[in-house]
Amino acid sequence: MSTEHPSIARFRDVHARLGGAGEIVTLPDAVHTAALAAEALGCQVGAIANSLLFDADGDPTLVLTSGAHRVDTVKVAALIGVERLRRATPDFVREHTGQVIGGVSPLGHPAPVPTYLDRWLERHPVVWAAAGHPAAVFSTTYDELVRLTGAPPIDVA
Repeated sequence: MSTEHPSIARFRDVHARLGGAGEIVTLPDAVHTAALAAEALGCQVGAIANSLLFDADGDPTLVLTSGAHRVDTVKVAALIGVERLRRATPDFVREHTGQVIGGVSPLGHPAPVPTYLDRWLERHPVVWAAAGHPAAVFSTTYDELVRLTGAPPIDVA
């Protein structure tokens, strides 16, 4: 019997189905910030792909941003053609991703969520992103993340 958290198991299934090649790692503790994740993984904070879900005029929008950046919500809203991007509430995040803040993966949501990828992540040969739980991450590359998510690259900062 598996002791893996159900949200990590769901992510693992979706990741495998989509042909993800990276390693899925469950850390001993939750890593709710890019800085904590980078410290736990021994990588640069910029190599952490934060999955930030926003409320875009009432609809979910996911921005995968480098841990070295803050999303300029006014700029990104204009780029993607919405009036306003607001920080999503925990309930909004769970409803649209099936996951909790701090563990939102770029994959495996109950319904497709428009997703955008920070071009800055391309600078890192290995990128780490959440794997459906605050203590789980997976390794990937920028190109694989584009392929897995279908996310168009944008400048977020």
